[in-house]
Amino acid sequence: MTTAAPALTPAPTGDNMAAAYGAAAFAMLIWGGTPAAVRLAVDGIDPLSAGILRTVLAAIVVLPLVFVLRLPRPRGRRQWVLLVVSGAGVFIGFPLLFSVGIKQTSVSHASLINAAIPLFTGVFGAIAERRIPGRWWVLGVALALAGEGLLIGFRDAGSDGVTLQGDLLCLASSVCSGLGYVTGARLALKIGSRASIFWGISVAGIIQLPLLYAFWGTTDWSNVPTTSIAAVLYMASFSTIIAFIAWYWALNKGGIVRMAPIQFSMPLISLTLAVVIFNETLSLPVILSGIIILSGIAIARKG
Repeated sequence: MTTAAPALTPAPTGDNMAAAYGAAAFAMLIWGGTPAAVRLAVDGIDPLSAGILRTVLAAIVVLPLVFVLRLPRPRGRRQWVLLVVSGAGVFIGFPLLFSVGIKQTSVSHASLINAAIPLFTGVFGAIAERRIPGRWWVLGVALALAGEGLLIGFRDAGSDGVTLQGDLLCLASSVCSGLGYVTGARLALKIGSRASIFWGISVAGIIQLPLLYAFWGTTDWSNVPTTSIAAVLYMASFSTIIAFIAWYWALNKGGIVRMAPIQFSMPLISLTLAVVIFNETLSLPVILSGIIILSGIAIARKG
């Protein structure tokens, strides 16, 4: 989900590495199930309300912890700007755009489109650091984006419910996420990963409270299925809080170079759930697109 670099730590021991891999795998399992959870949520709840609730409910949990744990707060205009941009990208833009988008496309399409989030993270990271990426990185990004183009542009008889608008909204959510991860990582260098995450969730939740009030009436809450409520709670607790904590802990214990390859399991988990839960058919173009996208990401990581 992110390529944020943690602070340098001593070389990990065998026990630390096992724990780090376990935490990283746990985070990927949670995030891999998130597209399915979002789809279950928007099947019974207005997509904008579902996206807003995801962050607001998480903020209700973490805001008190910010003060109980005495987490450092951003200081100075620059750090507050980083916080707002990070929160807006990861905890506002991503959940809102993805919730609306997945309502208009398939879980498999949304999952593969979001698999490219590390690429957008890398693009924004290169811009922030004012560096020119290597040729292999550029080749990998070009290949992965070609796969995204194939996925979004191709329509066949088995792609019922898949719209161009839905795919593009999911793509926009990936861009927001990449921008948010980069700014959040830069803030984490100043105040720590946990403080950066918790402050980001808290600020994003507070900002969206008026939106929650405005869109509350768009859903008939008396007829919302239990699965949709459970899905929102899953997104608020596991996807937005627990997975982030587990992932950053794994990065700090095991190092980003060792942990990064585990991210390739996330779209595979999402695609499996798309088939098992929603009976989606993985057509040949979807499979080819997935192979191209993941191959491009692998090449980009080596560059």
